[in-house]
Amino acid sequence: MKDRNKSIIRSTLKFGKEKVKLSWFHTISSIFLLVCFITLTMITPILWIRCICSMGITIMIVRTFIIYHDYLHGTILRKSKFAKVLFFIYGLYVLAPINVWKRTHNYHHRNNGKFFKPSIGSYPIYSKAKFKRSSRKEKISYLLIRHPLVMFFGYLFTFIYGMCLYPFISNPKKYFDSLLSILIHSLYIFLLYYFFDFKRVLLVVILPHFISSALGAYLFYAQHNFPEAKYKNDQEWSYEFSALESSSYLKMNKVMEWITGNIGYHHIHHLNPSIPFYRLPETMRAVKSLQNPKTTSLRIKDIISCLKLRVWNEELNKMSSLNE
Repeated sequence: MKDRNKSIIRSTLKFGKEKVKLSWFHTISSIFLLVCFITLTMITPILWIRCICSMGITIMIVRTFIIYHDYLHGTILRKSKFAKVLFFIYGLYVLAPINVWKRTHNYHHRNNGKFFKPSIGSYPIYSKAKFKRSSRKEKISYLLIRHPLVMFFGYLFTFIYGMCLYPFISNPKKYFDSLLSILIHSLYIFLLYYFFDFKRVLLVVILPHFISSALGAYLFYAQHNFPEAKYKNDQEWSYEFSALESSSYLKMNKVMEWITGNIGYHHIHHLNPSIPFYRLPETMRAVKSLQNPKTTSLRIKDIISCLKLRVWNEELNKMSSLNE
């Protein structure tokens, strides 16, 4: 089994080389569209056009975040000094500064699929037995973190608090950019209100960040919390297991794949994070052993199925609700 899993990783290695011009094309075009939608939402006098442009901001935040995510993996534009400055600024803009995102996300990749590890950079997973022996306070905290409303308000809980306020309070020197992100975000809101009005604040900042954060929080949840997901303890866990058993292929149409930067091919991303987001579909088409993954989707039925999951049920060997 180990040899087979290792051979799957080897079969993906040739796709881990980026096409630099393509990386720049996706980066510059996506950020350009984001800036255009922000500008149009500010200056357009017609409300319904502003609303459409506001949705454009939301879409482009989601897409550019995936590109940012790839950059921080070292997957694209690793040697570019301009990209370093560009993405540092971008991280401040989306309330996910480089220092905290990189630390938490790298930890997530090293530990996804382990249900006894601290939930740094991911949603916690308790076994049913661990949940039963936990204190009332621990149970409430655990269920709150995994609650759909917390995902829905990801703008506040995941980004403003989780990525900015909490890291800075815990270590001001290490996470100075978290405070900087909050200050810039606040100044952004103030200037929009001062020079325009509250409607611009709502359409340029609040709604786009709120919706994109909620979608991002759910996507991240569903990529590792779905009915077929498997989890193991440290002794049984392996990196290949994390990718192939604890990460989903989130089926989407072509439009959603473009918006989300192919992040639905998450089993491949976890197997080999060096594959650029624009080469993930190509990898799946070429590697037969990756073509039958554990799947979920954005259909209402599948979303409800994922959100019902609470604990790892040792008796059923799967994620389940508390009452199952």
